[in-house]
Amino acid sequence: MPTDEPTSGRRAGSAPGALLLCRTGPGSVAPVAPLLRERMLLARAGEEWSVLVPEGGPWLRGGEPVDRVVTGWATALAVAGPWPVLALWWDADRAGYVLASGFRRPVGYDWLAGGTPAGEDEAMRTFAARLGLDPVLDLRALGPLTRPDPASDARARMRALLAVLTRVGVRLPGGLAPGEPADRLGEAARRHPGTVPVGPPGGREATRPRHHATGGSRFGPWLPWAGGPAVRVLALAQVAAGVPLLVRGVRRRSGGWFAAGALLLAQGVLGLVYDLAHPRD
Repeated sequence: MPTDEPTSGRRAGSAPGALLLCRTGPGSVAPVAPLLRERMLLARAGEEWSVLVPEGGPWLRGGEPVDRVVTGWATALAVAGPWPVLALWWDADRAGYVLASGFRRPVGYDWLAGGTPAGEDEAMRTFAARLGLDPVLDLRALGPLTRPDPASDARARMRALLAVLTRVGVRLPGGLAPGEPADRLGEAARRHPGTVPVGPPGGREATRPRHHATGGSRFGPWLPWAGGPAVRVLALAQVAAGVPLLVRGVRRRSGGWFAAGALLLAQGVLGLVYDLAHPRD
């Protein structure tokens, strides 16, 4: 689809940015988020949702595009636990979302800066189905987002999307709005009660994993499924999926895919170690 459009309605000089919405509480996100190897702020975003606010990103260091990075991040987080991850992203030319859920292929949609739809209608329907949105009412509300509207720019499209997501419990903290610069997003997140910093493993800002999932085992918080009969199968699947993603990240010099592969591989190895250390009767 052509990407040229009038510059009217475009936010000149708007910096790239992203928000990562996880459909689980902060306690489940905190142990795995550090493996993305980026400094982020973690806050609650509704009764059953959390939000990760990147304080930087490869796109700000002259690296790859923001949408490619967050696709890798969302994929990595989604396979680290049994909950979907929705990445909202934007840059000077476009804005959109990517939904990752388990080992399924991520689905996304984007708009040009002036609001022109640049995605496939089927992607929006798949998005609604995977999040459990109402197939009639909610899909009807999402429909206008796939049609031209001269009065709506990309930010307005994202606000409309978030309005629909309130029906599945998404409540972004005040000030966390798509399109805002990273520093403003950080300031808004820090004002939100309960916000905690997360960072690369071993860093000062890495949060301490919570030991509640598997009888106090040190692997428990990193393995939400640990102790179940399918731990070995899932761990092997993660290793098998992580290696090619890691190779892809190295070949393409993609931080997002590298993080996804590294997280999958680490989760799989931890799962295998846990399974060997805790044999089932």
